[in-house]
Amino acid sequence: MKVDPKLLLDVRKYGDFDVTGCFNCGSCTVKCNLSKDSPSFPRRSMRHVVMGLRDPLNSSLEPWLCYYCGDCSKTCPRQTEPGEAMMTLRRYLTSKYDWTGLASKFYRSKAWEIGAILVVGAFVVLLAMLFHGPIVTDRVELNTFAPVEQVHLFDMIMFSVLSFFIISNAFNMFMLTMYKDKSVKIPFSLYITQLKELIVHAVTQKKFKECSNDNRWIKHWLIVIGYATMFILVVVFLGWFQTDNIYPIYHPQRWLGYFATVVLVFFTADILYGRIVKRDQIHRFSHLSDWLFPILLLLTAVTGIAVHLFRYMSFPLPTYYTYVAHMAIAVPMLVVEVPFGKWSHLVYRPLAVYFQSVKDKAMQLKAGE
Repeated sequence: MKVDPKLLLDVRKYGDFDVTGCFNCGSCTVKCNLSKDSPSFPRRSMRHVVMGLRDPLNSSLEPWLCYYCGDCSKTCPRQTEPGEAMMTLRRYLTSKYDWTGLASKFYRSKAWEIGAILVVGAFVVLLAMLFHGPIVTDRVELNTFAPVEQVHLFDMIMFSVLSFFIISNAFNMFMLTMYKDKSVKIPFSLYITQLKELIVHAVTQKKFKECSNDNRWIKHWLIVIGYATMFILVVVFLGWFQTDNIYPIYHPQRWLGYFATVVLVFFTADILYGRIVKRDQIHRFSHLSDWLFPILLLLTAVTGIAVHLFRYMSFPLPTYYTYVAHMAIAVPMLVVEVPFGKWSHLVYRPLAVYFQSVKDKAMQLKAGE
């Protein structure tokens, strides 16, 4: 194996990574409920960095199998914060999967990340100024100001671009962690038989439940469900969701929108409050990316509520202007944070569980030969 003496300096560009106090006692690994014989963390990943083993680190799935309950950091006798070190490695690995190099720039530079959000937001405002429909002022006609066909076309283009980046980066993750790993021969059939692991963990995020702080699972799961619900409504069913018709309170269009909005507002506010007061171990360190996504998600939900209220109160101009502000917040959140930021972890985590289950099955088959 080649030793890269610059690896530690490189990793530290992505967050806190303290190895000076670690004397390799292994308490962190023993305490972790998720660390097993095959995926052994956080100790092994930290040793990869200390020893300059870039290739084994880049091919490792272990940082993604850590769900950051914080128990390892509480247990560490030298307070080296192994939990935060694993979070730093997840940012580092995200940059390695991303072929565009944007994830690396966003994670390492506040100016790049904030600047990208502002540029995309300004572009959305410019599009609204150039291509909006007639402005009706005697009543609210949102679909006249923002024709749903045009908005839906923009949504589908954006969805296609995001899918391309996410899928191509996920493919790079497969190449680094599975294809180039020659430690065990993996029959193709295992990718089929273990596919259920990918589906189950993508839908349930149940690994969070196995951490000692299982209350975090329900919060995280509800945010994902709320976000997914709103995303499907505005991308797939926009013609049904963005309408000038006022439906009764029991109509699915309203209660689905209310459910997603309430979940997003309550739990994103709870996340931000926890980081402000440093409520839990996982809140002791906060990277810019830890702040931006919940802030943007909260602002997206709040401006969506404002559009809804102005529309029901028959305030035409406030409805139109707030709608543009809503889009100028939501689009940068999707374009910047989903493929290149922390939201991409929702793709990499279940993929890591899936890939690890494939490797474990392959090892069992090898041992039984």
